[in-house]
Amino acid sequence: MGDIAKGVLGGAWTLLVGWILPTALNLAVFLLTVAPSLRDLGPLDRLRGAGGLGTGLTLLTGALLLGLVANACQNALYRLLEGYLLWPARAFEAGCRRSRRSRAFLADRLTVLRLERRRAEQGPLRTEDAEELARLLADPRIARAAGRDRRRTAVQRGLLRERFARFPIADDQIAPTRLGNAIRRFEEYGWDRYRLDTQLLWNELTGCVPDQIRRQSELARASVDFFVALLAGHVVVALAAALALAAGDKPDRVALLSTLVVLAALVPVWYRSAVTATDEWAAAVRALVNTGRKPLAASLGLALPQTLAAERAMWTMVSRLSRIPYHERAAALDPYRAEPTTDPA
Repeated sequence: MGDIAKGVLGGAWTLLVGWILPTALNLAVFLLTVAPSLRDLGPLDRLRGAGGLGTGLTLLTGALLLGLVANACQNALYRLLEGYLLWPARAFEAGCRRSRRSRAFLADRLTVLRLERRRAEQGPLRTEDAEELARLLADPRIARAAGRDRRRTAVQRGLLRERFARFPIADDQIAPTRLGNAIRRFEEYGWDRYRLDTQLLWNELTGCVPDQIRRQSELARASVDFFVALLAGHVVVALAAALALAAGDKPDRVALLSTLVVLAALVPVWYRSAVTATDEWAAAVRALVNTGRKPLAASLGLALPQTLAAERAMWTMVSRLSRIPYHERAAALDPYRAEPTTDPA
């Protein structure tokens, strides 16, 4: 019974922090700044006439209901911010090209820093490394960036590596937005490293790992959910403020304009915060994949091979289970079947 209560409370905590709390903040901003300019609306007029207790209960109920709705719509919201939903084909392709250029530029800057550090520590570079360094520094844009990078501290240079690590490894996995790339990097981790399709086998994988590791992944995602929900709510409240400003009867222009400007300025801040928060989520997913491979294989009746090449071949077959007939997949996985245990009795 205690384990059940702990699981329920754990799930409620991620829902509360990730969706209900930011929804309550956005609803409070709406009621304080936008709602006073909206007249002749029955529910809002009754809310203004209610006492403090009634207003508090209304805010709590509204935040709970809207938070649950936002949680139910999270897949569509994430896909929109990642660049997969409602994006025209040209905008999608342009965003992917921009992301590839950004990744290549960061890679070149890190290469310059690495080669210059090697030259300073070990002396003259090999011919091919010296030629590569000269080629990179011949680009004026890279040369200017390299000049700034040389003045950076070791911690600041580490931040450059963090930015580069937020891109997927495979070029064909690049997404058009920063958040899309930051999430796609750990979605492809299992496939790139082990040929394990974590998107297809996610439920099986999370069902096999220890509770602590699964909980870490859920808590890390809750941080990203918080900023995504806060961002989405800011956009909705800002649109409501713009509509009230344009169509309202004697609106409070100072309050509405201030709300519109502040929320518009905060949207990119929360977006960047969501991108940064994916670092912990990515680390949790990597731990989940690394530690969950063996119990996942055992739950499927398979023995994890000793070599990485054989393991990649096995997970390739497992990941294709849903796309080939049963008799073919059963025969293909026979070499990886675990030996049945015998009962000593």
